[in-house]
Amino acid sequence: MNAEFWIESWNTNKIGFHQKDFNNQLITFWQQLNILTDSRVFVPLCGKSLDLLWLKQQGHIVLGIELSELAVHNFFTENELDYIQTQQDNLSLWKAEQLLIWQGDFFNLTTHQMNGVNGVFDRASLVALPPEFRQQYAQHLKSILPGNAQILLITFEYDQSKMDGPPFSVSETEVQELHKDKYEIKLLFQQDVLNNYPQFRERGISTLQEKVYLLKPLLF
Repeated sequence: MNAEFWIESWNTNKIGFHQKDFNNQLITFWQQLNILTDSRVFVPLCGKSLDLLWLKQQGHIVLGIELSELAVHNFFTENELDYIQTQQDNLSLWKAEQLLIWQGDFFNLTTHQMNGVNGVFDRASLVALPPEFRQQYAQHLKSILPGNAQILLITFEYDQSKMDGPPFSVSETEVQELHKDKYEIKLLFQQDVLNNYPQFRERGISTLQEKVYLLKPLLF
């Protein structure tokens, strides 16, 4: 899986991962980060997620990163947002009021662009990546985030042998291995959500566990 896969998914409208409403777990658990209303928050691999708008409605300054130019363009046009587009190093920056989305490679983000971020919402990033890329993703995320930034992370667990991702199955053990060097990891919620995703049942999946984690920096 590479950049071309995701760009092609957007170009051919194969975006079953896109939710047409705010994420329920975000609404339920975001307050547990206990960050200030006007904090800067980050949504990696954001697509055209409406969760960006929900976070903005909470008063946050919302930052995102997305590879597909089409996804970013659709986010602003579908939500009737006037934007300014500028070039920033290897990334294109799209900005409208409290919303800033960088279009380009996640791995081109730097600590400068993450300056002041206090919270991260990862619903569709870690689970979007195959195993060979998840370690690299986690290391880069930790390297660019401020030391006090917390993460609300959502994962799925299912029998990976019955279906290829994305979304991929990411175990609680792997979450620990990826992040225990920097974060205290607390499992906030788990539930079988197979009935909400009939496409998984059609592929032969018999159980689909959704888990929500709160990652709090060890030094804070």
